[in-house]
Amino acid sequence: MDTPIEVEIRDDVIRLGQFLKLAGLAESGTHARDLVADGDVRVDGEVETRRGRQLQRGARVTVATPEGDETAVVA
Repeated sequence: MDTPIEVEIRDDVIRLGQFLKLAGLAESGTHARDLVADGDVRVDGEVETRRGRQLQRGARVTVATPEGDETAVVA
């Protein structure tokens, strides 16, 4: 697995769907919704099914892709 990228956020929290787009893990809100609905997104190692989940700094988000997992950390 590659080193996770760190993605800076402006506020104290960010919603999962927004973070997926900001980190480049999803191309659009629709893509983010589909990734979450399909069970392809893990937050801190656990599958997350709520696109609106609030993430705080330090949260580790991993998306399963055909090419392998991609991970970003909320910074």
